[in-house]
Amino acid sequence: MRVVNLHELPKLRDSLSYIYIEHATVERKDSGIQCASKEGLIQIPAAVLSVLILGPGTSITHAAVKTLADNGVSVLWTGEEITRFYAFGIGETRKAHYLIRQAELVSDPQKREQVVLRMYRFRFQEELPLGLSLPQIRGLEGVRVRTTYQKTAEQFGLEWHGRHYQRDNWQAADAPNRALSAGNALLNALCHSAILAGGYSPALGFIHTGKQLSFVYDIADLYKTDLVVPIAFEMAARFPDKPEPHVRAALREKIRETKLLQRILPDIDALLQIEAEPPIEAAIPDDLETDPALPVDLWQPLMGEEV
Repeated sequence: MRVVNLHELPKLRDSLSYIYIEHATVERKDSGIQCASKEGLIQIPAAVLSVLILGPGTSITHAAVKTLADNGVSVLWTGEEITRFYAFGIGETRKAHYLIRQAELVSDPQKREQVVLRMYRFRFQEELPLGLSLPQIRGLEGVRVRTTYQKTAEQFGLEWHGRHYQRDNWQAADAPNRALSAGNALLNALCHSAILAGGYSPALGFIHTGKQLSFVYDIADLYKTDLVVPIAFEMAARFPDKPEPHVRAALREKIRETKLLQRILPDIDALLQIEAEPPIEAAIPDDLETDPALPVDLWQPLMGEEV
């Protein structure tokens, strides 16, 4: 039986990024999973996978889901070409330290604004003029993104008429927009997995708010223009009829080259300025390693607080 300290953070950086499967059956095979489709059998080592994305026509056994969960693999159920997002599984860590700090920061307007400013500065990768208000920075960010779209489209000889897509009509969008949407969906899935692995909440966003994936959008936007945009426009130019599968393959390779899995959690920690949890003085019951639902610590008000 695999014994895991559920208070430790898994090493996301050592994992593969993601695998997308559709029209196949997923079963447990030894310590991993096996995918069976009309193309044949594929063995997938669960211990080195971050995200398994299940598209239409897939079925997965209970044993396979348990194996994936034991290895900290996020399982996402999506629509065709990952154009819809239906459900996901839990991450591996059971630590609450980072989630509590995240909730504290997002609930304090002043602290939240500081996080938002750090996120915007991260995107620019350069120092912004002092004294800019948040609306002014958002305006500059909008200009930066629109300029990036236009220049990248021109680089690959594509016409660009702006970011337009219909959630209920995938084919209504042109090739560049479909390619961007496909790439964004995959980047969102990977960031979602990292957020869960790090013990954060995908819902407690700082820039985005009010959605179950608000923090996912916050983090994915940090990398979108550098990773997704150039790949999306290049694949749209080379494969205008169906750029989506080529975007997936190229983005996976780009994620490996840029070592994104090594960067996401340290970037989140730096942006939120969250220090590692101090050592727990009290001994953790041994049963916690095999029982993630075991209640442990009890909340104690600070000295002097009224109860």
